[in-house]
This record gives sequence, structure tokens and C-alpha cells, in this order.
Amino acid sequence: MRKKQPEALPIRVVGDKVLRSRAEVVDEITDGVRDFIDDLVHTMYLRDGAGLAAPQVGRSLRIFAIDPYYYETKEKQPQIFINPRIVESGGSFTYEEGCLSLPGIFEKVKRPGRVIVEAMSPEGELFRVEAEDYGATVLQHEYDHLDGVLFIDRVAKLRLLPWKRRIRELEGETDDNGVNILADSVD
Repeated sequence: MRKKQPEALPIRVVGDKVLRSRAEVVDEITDGVRDFIDDLVHTMYLRDGAGLAAPQVGRSLRIFAIDPYYYETKEKQPQIFINPRIVESGGSFTYEEGCLSLPGIFEKVKRPGRVIVEAMSPEGELFRVEAEDYGATVLQHEYDHLDGVLFIDRVAKLRLLPWKRRIRELEGETDDNGVNILADSVD
């Protein structure tokens, strides 16, 4: 039996081990997985994210949710990707990215400007999505989280110099188990 009300999940921030690990494949889409997806989507909207990946809330699962155009349309249209694969990419697009797991840090990232992603839906159906420019950026950003990659890993080291102190502060708040203790206080 599925729970009714989604819950807000704490966001993990840089320094947390789960953010630097490859997430595990989802073998079966159970009611528990669907409940988690409901919580993930709920948290994405609460935190004003264009997307949110399972590792960002402490779960090593190959799942992410996106709704890149919500703030333009004000219509919630979340897309859920389970075990996604980027099957094609091309072109180039540069966008200033931020991340809920790197609060207050923003930097331009150059990525492919067009991607095709294949994934499973929460109903277990295979689907494909093609996206360009900003939409492609959001897909790739969330996909990276499933492989333990943060957007700062895609930025030239010289451009990260102004952010090094802030990144070290965030990483320094990680406990002996690799959990960032600021996770519950990130707004």
C-alpha cells in the first residue's frame, strides 16, 4: 500500500559521499520506489529546483526528476527518469548552472546542446526524450549526479578559484560517515 502525502527530503551537499558515487540500477519499480519518487518530486518543487536526482537526497538509485520550464509556465509537469541512458548527443550550449547540492555556487558550463535520453517511467514503460539547449542542460546535469559527477567537475579549475573557499567550507561539514551535516539546513 502506498503512502498518501509526499515528504520533504533533506538535500545532501558537496562533501557527502553519496554525491561522488555511481548510483545503483533500479531492479524493480515497487510501490516503495514510487513513494520515493513522489518525495523526490515534492522536494524538487519545495527547493525550487529544475531537477533533482536521488543521490542528492541520499539515495543511491539511478532516478531523477526534472521540470525545467515550471518557473516559466507555472504548470507542474515533472518528468521522471529511471535507469536513464544518454543515447545521442551533439552540438554545444553554455549555461550558468547552479545546484541544490552546491548552495550559492554558479558557473558557466559548456555541454552538448542536444541530447536524446532513454529511460523507464514509474509505470515501467520505456520512453525517449529529446531536448535542446536549456532542457538538454538540465537532463545532463541530473544524469551526471547518477555517476557521481557535479557541475563543478566540468568547469576549468581557474574559473573555480573564487568558489574554492565556499566548496571547502561545505566539504568540511561532512561527518566521519561521509554525510554532510548541513544537509538539513540547506534552503
